[in-house]
Amino acid sequence: MIKSEQFEILTSHQNPKIKFVTELLNSKGRKKHGLFLAEGLREMQIALKSGFTPVQIFFNSEFIEKKGLHSLSFFNLPKYNIFEVDKNLFSKIAYREDTEGITGIFKSCKTTLENLVLSDNPLIIVLESVEKPGNLGAVLRTADAANADAVIICDPIIDLYNPNVIRSSIGCIFSKQIVIANSQETINWLKSKNISILSASLTATKFYHETDLKKPSAIIMGTEADGLSDIWLTQCNEQIKIPMLGKIDSLNVSNATAIIVFEAIRQRGF
Repeated sequence: MIKSEQFEILTSHQNPKIKFVTELLNSKGRKKHGLFLAEGLREMQIALKSGFTPVQIFFNSEFIEKKGLHSLSFFNLPKYNIFEVDKNLFSKIAYREDTEGITGIFKSCKTTLENLVLSDNPLIIVLESVEKPGNLGAVLRTADAANADAVIICDPIIDLYNPNVIRSSIGCIFSKQIVIANSQETINWLKSKNISILSASLTATKFYHETDLKKPSAIIMGTEADGLSDIWLTQCNEQIKIPMLGKIDSLNVSNATAIIVFEAIRQRGF
C-alpha cells in the first residue's frame, strides 16, 4: 500500500499545482511552458524505458492500487515532486474517463531533422498536415511496432502533445524520434540523406508492394480528405498506392500507413 503521508496531499481546485496541471490540458498552456501531461501507468512505464523522466507526478492511491501499483519508487523522483491527489479532484484533472490514477508532467521534446539518429538503412514515416489525434497516435504505435527510425510531422494542424495523441499512442510518443518540420525542409533533408521519397497517392500507377522498399525509404502520407499537397507529389521519387477492391477509394491514414510500413519490413526480412 502506498503511504499517502509520505507525499503532499492536494485537495483543492485552488491549489497552484492543480491549476498548473489544468493549464497543461490545453495547447496554449503546453506551448507556453514547454511541458505536457502523460496519463496512465503503461504510458509512464514506456516513458521511463525510453529515457524520459517526469518532472512531477500526480496520483491517487485508490485508483492506482486497483491497477496493482503499490510503490512509486521506480520513478526515482524526490518526494517533493510527487503529489497525492484527492480522488474526486483527480477525476477532474484526468482526461480519461477510466483513469488509472497517475499522470506525469514531461518536458516537450525539441528534436530537429539535423539531430535525428538514423540506422544504416533508415525507414521513416512522414505525415503531412495530420488532422486527427487518434490517427497520429495510431501511426506512432505503428512506428514503434515496425521500429521505424523516426516520424516526421510536416505542417501539423494538431498539437503533438494533445492528450488524445498520447492516449492513442499508448506511450509510443516517447519511444520514437519525432520531428516537427515544414514540407520543403523535410524534402531537402531527405534528399541530402539519399532517402527515397515514396508518396502515397490515389492517382499513382504503381502499387506499394511493387515498389522497392528495401532501400532507405521515407513513406509520405497525407490527409484522408485531401491527400498530399503538390510539393510531395512533384518532388518525390515515386508515387505509390494501395489496391482498393471495394466501393471506397481510400483507407484511414493510420491503417494505410501500417500496411505500407509493414510491407517495407516484410521486404527487409523482418
